[in-house]
Amino acid sequence: MTVKRDDPGPRRDAPLAIDSATFRSWGHALVDQIASLLDSVPSRPVTPGETPSEVRDALDLNGPLPEAGMDGGALLEETARGLFDHSLFNGHPRFFGYITASPAPIGMLGDLLAASANPNVGGWVLSPAATEIEAQTIRWIAELIGFPAAEGILVSGGNMANIVAFYAARAAQAEWPVRAKGVAAGPMLRVYGSAETHTWIQKAADLSGIGEQAVRWIPVKRDQTMDLDALRAQVDADRAAGDKPFLVVGTAGSVSTGAIDPLPEIAAFCRERGLWFHVDGAYGGLAAALPDAPVALRGLFAADSIAVDPHKWLYAPLEAGCTLIREAGRLRSAFSYRPPYYHLDEEAINFLDLGPQNSRGFRALKVWLMLRQAGAAGYRRMIGDDIRLSQRMAEAIARRPDLELTTQVLSIATYRYLPEDLKARAQEEDVARYLDELNQAILERLQEEGEIFVSNAIVEGRYVLRACIVNFRTQTADVDAVPEISARVGAEVDRAMRAKLRPPAPAA
Repeated sequence: MTVKRDDPGPRRDAPLAIDSATFRSWGHALVDQIASLLDSVPSRPVTPGETPSEVRDALDLNGPLPEAGMDGGALLEETARGLFDHSLFNGHPRFFGYITASPAPIGMLGDLLAASANPNVGGWVLSPAATEIEAQTIRWIAELIGFPAAEGILVSGGNMANIVAFYAARAAQAEWPVRAKGVAAGPMLRVYGSAETHTWIQKAADLSGIGEQAVRWIPVKRDQTMDLDALRAQVDADRAAGDKPFLVVGTAGSVSTGAIDPLPEIAAFCRERGLWFHVDGAYGGLAAALPDAPVALRGLFAADSIAVDPHKWLYAPLEAGCTLIREAGRLRSAFSYRPPYYHLDEEAINFLDLGPQNSRGFRALKVWLMLRQAGAAGYRRMIGDDIRLSQRMAEAIARRPDLELTTQVLSIATYRYLPEDLKARAQEEDVARYLDELNQAILERLQEEGEIFVSNAIVEGRYVLRACIVNFRTQTADVDAVPEISARVGAEVDRAMRAKLRPPAPAA
């Protein structure tokens, strides 16, 4: 339908307004520049290794707000060049650091398209197409991993996806009107997670009012997974003390090592004790899509809620997290408020009722486009490839006499540089301390120089290097380079550290 407008009168002169021809010109030029810069990424360092002050100086970020504006086309060209010259590239094929994926090109374009429509995906009336696309995206994510979700919501990332589920559990499990009267109106609420659970759980406990001390950290076994006997004993002790256990968190892919808690057994325990079972699958949950997924991952199908991150193993540009809930109405019970100035259709989906935000961006579009472009089979292949590349890396590390493989689960391998002459003494206190300091120094050098980018973990008290692959751009040559570069840099750092530790020669 075309709406006929009356003569608008004199046009307003707005500094941010441009005509369609100018928009086309700027947009085409920027897309061309980004495409060229993306082509250059594999030949660039993963990171320029600059200090904060160097970045501020390079981008001229120390000056005051300009009084007058500047040409937008030149501004975009200058900014794109500056960003690429002074950024760490998590889309680099040799970025193995944190669990941040290489962004898919169609996702980049999806963000542009979403911004052009600029819907507020809080109320259906403000975002009819965007709301329905988000609803389908959530259903597709649940379908991909085989979880029977009755409702869900897209949020900023893993922290918020887990926290949303935490609030749903609190509202469902509290035996008093906790939203109205607060947590102090009932017994002490208790939540349980392994010692490897991500720090989102502390944030959730803090923000929800139950307090960090309400979190019970359950010890892990040697494989870094939750000790079920310790969980049972702690829940029983808390109930005997008059507390209210309400939530158990199982981790599907820990940040440090990719460890997967015994989810089927935890699910059975939670059913037996009437507890809400939540799975933090921000990283590993999407691997449940694989036909040969680890057996422990099958337990997420029995969860009351799951958090997954499309900006991890769905390769979406930041930011995109997703909360999935088994039972309909749980999110509404945790978040919905209806002041008189809301005039919303009760039959339509209004996502402001299902999460903490009222104003919400259209983050679903990029994920929806990616799911349509790759399909379920494409995602299974890419996730499987990442895991196989990690296994290849681990095998190459294990073959080297100067590297020690610590763990390999899903697409995370941990290892350390271990000089051959120190192997037999690695358990001695002073040698163990030196090895921790050595590998920390190796990490700092690797991150600064940018040939490869890895991070670190603490495994059984040892400081180790950590390489994670959630990157469809990573090739076998990139993976094969990790042991070689790690060993070369390790030997150089070891020599330098030993030279400093060696006492000076006596005077002649």
